[in-house]
Amino acid sequence: MVMSDPQSPRLLDMVRHAIRARHLSPRTEEAYVHWIRRFIVHHGKRHPREMGAAEVTQFLTDLAVRRHVSSSTSNQALSAVLFLYRHVVVKDLGRLADLPRGRPPERVPVVLTRDEVRRVLARLSGVVWQVTALLYGAGLRITECLELRVKDVDFDRRQITVRRGKGRKDRRAVLPALVAATLLEQIEATRRRHVADLAAGFGAAVLPGALDRKYPNASRDWRWQFVFPAARLCRDPRWGGPTRYHLHESVIQRAIASAARDCGIVKRVSCHTFRHSFATHLLEDGHDIRTVQELLGHADVSTTMIYTHVLERGVLGVTSPVDKL
Repeated sequence: MVMSDPQSPRLLDMVRHAIRARHLSPRTEEAYVHWIRRFIVHHGKRHPREMGAAEVTQFLTDLAVRRHVSSSTSNQALSAVLFLYRHVVVKDLGRLADLPRGRPPERVPVVLTRDEVRRVLARLSGVVWQVTALLYGAGLRITECLELRVKDVDFDRRQITVRRGKGRKDRRAVLPALVAATLLEQIEATRRRHVADLAAGFGAAVLPGALDRKYPNASRDWRWQFVFPAARLCRDPRWGGPTRYHLHESVIQRAIASAARDCGIVKRVSCHTFRHSFATHLLEDGHDIRTVQELLGHADVSTTMIYTHVLERGVLGVTSPVDKL
């Protein structure tokens, strides 16, 4: 039996429903649907029910040997296919230990010097500057920063509440004094836009979970609006009627990459580089690693320990023997 269409709404919609029923992130949904579609197309659009461990192994081997994907990409593809068989097709693949799993390399994070951070920030302005300054000044992930709501910024206590971060955990982060004044102006601009949206019959924001059903008026409440709203209304049917979503992360990513190139920085600078730099610079300043762990939202201190490896390298850790000649 051959599938008539790899994008058959019946199968892939079942995958999406299974993912959403388990409250996995939209990024996970996007990645899993992509790899499941690739798996089906790779085997001539056969239905997964007709395939098994041999076909999964052949698909993963092709990714690694012919397409030279990284171990993390291979593992993501495997996780997607396993999710398909466990929760959608409901078929036992047999000995999962025989399936190839790549071992991801242990990489040292890219960290900017304080001068490099200063130079990149000097080439940014407006909302992009505010977001980047929060990535570095509060150690936020890019999605955590863009998903901030007005109610989660406490100017009196100089703190930010991160809702449903990685692992769906809430935590508190510091609100840098350097950002506070401009962020207050940004929130006031957001309020004016929200008032205009309400006057035009819009003004709704996407709410997490089923809060829109529990609190029908909350989506238009000022407190639930995104701090960094998108310029255009979102008309994605997943969110119902037209809503004001947050700024897309690609806007920040492109601006940071461009600023780093203009500064002549040869390191590969991304949004996450500023989070790495935040943690490293706190440790350099003598802050306790447990405090840094809490600020970053790491479940295990061993994850935070990677930044001590950065500290132990170069002039901060050892003196080269050539300098003693």
